[in-house]
Formats: sequence, C-alpha cells, structure tokens
Amino acid sequence: MKIRVHITPRKGVLDPQGQAVSGGLKSLGFSAAGDVRVGKVVDIELTDVADEAAAIAMGRAMAEKLLANDIVEDFDVHVLP
Repeated sequence: MKIRVHITPRKGVLDPQGQAVSGGLKSLGFSAAGDVRVGKVVDIELTDVADEAAAIAMGRAMAEKLLANDIVEDFDVHVLP
C-alpha cells in the first residue's frame, strides 16, 4: 500500500519560496496568482499494513516523528490508489 504525506508551511509562517514563486509568476504575466505556499510531498510504500486506517496512522506517526516540523509545518496523509 502506498501513502502520500503532503507537508506545507503553517498559515502565518513566512514562506520565502512561496513568495519567490508568486513574484516570478506575476513577472511572467500571471497576474491572477495570489498567495503561493511551497510544500513537499513524500510518497511511501508500506508493507505488512492491515488496512487503510493503519496506513494513515503509520503515515501520521512518521510525519510527526521525522518528516514534518510540527512547529512551522502542517501535514496530511492519504492512501494512494
């Protein structure tokens, strides 16, 4: 079973990459681009997991312990088809 952990900066936390992308889009003529947040995606292949609920619980534990900084980042976990 595969899961995807999507990690983004929390609202209110400065996102210099997001600001750079936003400015770049506007300079390229994409004036409709507003606030941009740049995050990261981690895809993980799990083995010996009983069901989707267990996979999501394991992904949350991985994110809390290693993948995300809970002070400045939010994350969500999804099972991939």
